[in-house]
Order: sequence, then structure tokens, then C-alpha cells
Amino acid sequence: MEKRNLIMEKMKMESANITDMNIDKIAALFPNCITETADENGKLKKAINFEMLRAMLSEDIAEGDEAYEFTWVGKKAAIAEANRPIRKTLRPCPEESVNWDTTENLYIEGDNLEVLKLLQESYLGKVKMIYIDPPYNTGNDFIYRDDFAVSADDYAEESGQLDENGNRLFKNTDSNGRFHSDWCSMIYSRLMLARNLLADDGVIFISINDKEVNTLKDICIELFGGANFLATLIWDKNHSAQAGIFKVYHEYILVFCKNVDNISTPKSLDHDLFEAGAMKKVSGRHPASEFTFPVGTRFDAPDGTEISGEYGDTEKVVVTKGRLLAKDHKLVEEVTLQAGFTQANQMRQYFYGDKETLVDSQGQRIVEFYFNSTGKIKIVKERSVESPQTTCHFGTQGAASTELASLFDLEECPFSSPKPISMIKEFALRFLNDGDTVLDFFSGSATTAHSLMQVNAESNIKNIKYILVQIAEDLDESLRQAQKDAVRTLEVGIEYLDSVNKPHTICEIGKERIRRAGAKIKSETGADIDYGFRVLKLDDTNMQEVYYTPAETDQQMLLGFESNIKPDRTDLDLLFGCLLDWGLPLSMPYSSEQIEGVTVHTYNDGDLIACFDKAIPESVIKTIAKRQPLRVVFRDDSFSDSPSKINVSEIFKMISPDTRVKVI
Repeated sequence: MEKRNLIMEKMKMESANITDMNIDKIAALFPNCITETADENGKLKKAINFEMLRAMLSEDIAEGDEAYEFTWVGKKAAIAEANRPIRKTLRPCPEESVNWDTTENLYIEGDNLEVLKLLQESYLGKVKMIYIDPPYNTGNDFIYRDDFAVSADDYAEESGQLDENGNRLFKNTDSNGRFHSDWCSMIYSRLMLARNLLADDGVIFISINDKEVNTLKDICIELFGGANFLATLIWDKNHSAQAGIFKVYHEYILVFCKNVDNISTPKSLDHDLFEAGAMKKVSGRHPASEFTFPVGTRFDAPDGTEISGEYGDTEKVVVTKGRLLAKDHKLVEEVTLQAGFTQANQMRQYFYGDKETLVDSQGQRIVEFYFNSTGKIKIVKERSVESPQTTCHFGTQGAASTELASLFDLEECPFSSPKPISMIKEFALRFLNDGDTVLDFFSGSATTAHSLMQVNAESNIKNIKYILVQIAEDLDESLRQAQKDAVRTLEVGIEYLDSVNKPHTICEIGKERIRRAGAKIKSETGADIDYGFRVLKLDDTNMQEVYYTPAETDQQMLLGFESNIKPDRTDLDLLFGCLLDWGLPLSMPYSSEQIEGVTVHTYNDGDLIACFDKAIPESVIKTIAKRQPLRVVFRDDSFSDSPSKINVSEIFKMISPDTRVKVI
């Protein structure tokens, strides 16, 4: 038996390396283009042979200077930053959560670029809908700091403008002459990562104003593909606070999808009845066929109306047996017609089969077939799908602010420009199904959570789950830098947070809104839905630096470490760090129990079992193995030496050979 099969694998405890993932995708398509190269430590790693790749794609490579290119200063750095792995984690905060043990919703505090990196493996291809309302490039937006490793000299060389340092400071003030490029880099890197999380039939909605709508569309076309552009929605706000040559009464919502081939016609909101013809002019596509209609078929003609022989203009109908004779708006006798019927199979099921389950090719319920007064056969359907208009009426910005103020029992709104609940509700009702997951990584006042709770409580769509991400913006700092029109809203927010003894951050307003909205919806509807959310906070890795670079750590320094785990980290911190590392969702149930004096955590009925105690008895190892979990993780220092680790591997190989065992 080979020794490598008996040594437990060490968890990497850092976010996914997107570059490596992309190389794997190329390898699946062009394995002959994969080679090896040495990394900075001299270890071999996979790499792309670009000359070979050029040869494989030689007919499709753009040469010379005339190829179309959409770029800006900092774009390459933004791509590199999105691909770069980080050593961070998400730390659970049960005390700030609602229904921690049972909820499947997540509220994550932290910079969304880093959070998106951490979610890459746990939610790859699992998000059905993304809605974001990113900071508009207006000069009054909150701050995102991204290190794109662009020095002031580099920027000066490319654009002729200087900055004090190489960090991106996304505070769009006039003193930052690069804010258009900064904004492009900010949104590009985040959308790049978000696309990975979108399901194959997923859609993304992005609110934006006039200033960057064209740039944002170009970015989305590059990232999602032009064929996957669905619409530019125009929200008619019926109000403008701006003075100028024109009053701007609208905002935009760009709509893209992962793969347009997987997108169906959106669901109808009204489910009203509508009519359509069930016959066409006889042609190769609609050949003539015969169908017999039974006595009692609805016939909307005066009593005594009789039709026989051939009738109709372009849509010819021939009575081949019997006659159409009306009495009490029904057929008096059976009649056989020959025509270019478009719904022959459906008519057969309606008149001679199970009409209760009858639907058309789009899943719309067929209510009835009947004859109109001229003898044409009509079909009545319940509308379940429709193509919505691109001009949308979600109410005014003022109405959304008033509604939020009322929820907080305030006279003024504690958040600037919240989006209408009706907007997110409509997107959800048109595109989501039971159990889908929605992501909002600029969650602000948490309109998305509020809207989805209403959908779960009031519609036929159930158990929609959400993941909200919001940076913990310091409202005191924002107030110090605010322009005049934003001051009062920030003051209202700060005053409210003081009244409930909460820190002055946007996150606290968002979490409180979810709590209040949940209580209100439950009071009004009594619906038995998930009103909870798990709070997770972005933080530095759970591991000491020695965990990542043991070869570079001085032996004397190693003696100073009792553990490679930071002393302030709990078992729950470690468990959720392992979930991220193993690519498991963060919203599943788990339990903790004592077995022979050590704590054993079981996640989602055996997807993962973890024990972070030291000196774990062999009998406990065997107990865990007998449960045959998919994955198991222990602390590296739970075992005194390599023979002890090999013994653990032997136990699992004998009792539960399919279990993957790792250590941290």
C-alpha cells in the first residue's frame, strides 16, 4: 500500500484560485495546450502553452491593431485582482442572527470583492437570480478599497494623472480624477466573480443611472456575452429632484443571463384569461385534418344558427359530417370538421381526455375550446407567461423612502434612495421557482430580503433563499464627507442606531430592516416561512501564518506556537472555514454533541463531520467512521505524530473507505 494514500490531506484555507480554475476549463477543451512550469518556490504547476492555443484557434484570432477592444486604465489589474486568492474567512455571529439553527438565508458583512472570492466554491453555479444596486458614479458614493497594485507613476504614465498611492479609493470625489476608470475596475472585478455563481438558467439585474449605463452594458456584454443581453428596463420614477435642461424621471435596470438558451418566457403576474385562434390557413406547416366535436361544445351564436358545407375566408373549414347547429349557445349535434388545426392534440385531450391537467407548450393551462359566432374554433388559456414591457412602473423613489421610514416608525427615511419592494418582487415572481437562491452583493437597506420574504409569504413560489452582502460602511465617517443632500439621511440613520444601541454602520440598518419586515409580514399574513438569517462577518484567516509557510518559519518560532490556529477562534469559526474550503453551502443545519469528552460537529446529516479537540481517542475516530460521512476534518495537532495520522487513515479506509479525511 502506498504511503501517500495514508497521509491525510491538509486543507488550503484560502479562497479559490480563479486562474487555476480557468486553466482547468481550457484543459478540458484543449488538453494538448497544457504544459508545466515552475512556480516561485520551484514546484511544478500547470500552465498554458499559448503558442499551441493560438495554433488551435488560428482562424479565430484577431491580429493587428484594428481588433475591437474595450478598455480603461486599470482593467488588467482589476482582472488580476479578481483572480488572486485571499486568506480570509467568514466568521459566524449567532448572537446577531435570527433563527440561526433553522434559517437558510445569509447576511454577510464585508467587502463584497473578498466575499465573492470566498463564495466561489460553495455557490458555483447555484444562484438563480442576482440583483445589485451598485454605487452610481455620482461623486457621493460610499467607499470600496481595492488594491489593484497600480502605482501613481504607472497611472501617470497611462493617463497623465497622479494619485497619492496605489490603492483604489472608490470615493467618487472631484479630487479623484480617475473615478471613471476606478468605477469600471470596481464593477468589472465583482461581476467577473458573480458570473461564476450564476446558474446556467440564471439572470442578473443591475440598477444604474444615465452616467454609467453605456459603460456598464459594455462591461456586461464582455463578461456575459452579447447574446445573453435580455433587456434595458426603464424605471419611470415619475419624479426628479434634479434641475437641468431635462428632468430625469427614470433609472435603468440592465438584465443579462448566463445562457439565453436556458431562459424561458417570464411568468405572468396576473394569470388572466386570454383567447387565441386554434386554426390557420391550410399549409405544409398546418395540413388539413379532421376532428369531431361532441354535442354540448360551446357555440356562441343565436339559437337556430346553422353552418354546413365550406365556410371561412383564408382559414377554410369544411363540414364533412353533421352540421354546426346552435341552441342555448351549444352544439345540438356532433359535427366533424376539416381544417388546418393548430391544437389538434390539445383538443383531443380537452374533449376526450383529462382536461384538468391540460397545458400548452409553455405550460399555460388550457381552459376551453369553443366556436365563435362565425364557426371558428377558439382556445381560452390562463396566462402564465408573458413578455413584459421594458418601461416599468415600480412607484416613486419618495414612496419607497416613505415606506421604509414607516417600517422603522420614523418620520424620515434612515437610508438614502432605497429601491422599491415591488421591483425585486416582480423580478422574483417572473423568474424564480421554489427553492431558488438570490444574491445581492450591494445589499444596502436590504430591500432584496424584504421583497423575497413577501414573495415567500404571499405567492405560490416558496422557500426562496437569499444571500446579502454589504460592507460595514461607517456612517460617522460618511457624514463627515457627505455633501449637503446626503447629510440629513445619514443623521436620521445614526440617530436611529443610537436609539437601539447599535454601531453606526449600514449593516445594522439592513439587519434591523429584515427583523422588522419579517415581524410585519408574519403579523399580516401568518405565513409559515423562513424569517431568519445567519450573520457572517469577513475576517482574516483562522490560521496562523505558519500554516501557510511552514518551510519559511524559523524552528525557534515554531516552538513558540502552541497551535497553527489563532487563539481567538472558536469551533464554529473553524467549522465554517472548513465549509468554505470544501465548497459546502453555509446555510445547512448542523448539530454538536459530546462523545467521550470531545466535541463532534455534524453538518447537514453527514456532509461533513468535524472534531477540533486535541488527543481524540481512537474509539471516537471509529464512532465517526461508522457514521460514514462524506467528509471529515480534524486539527493537525490532534495527533501526536505521523504514525497516529496513518492510524486514523487506516481506520477510515477499513470502516468508511469513501470518506475524504483532511486536517487543518
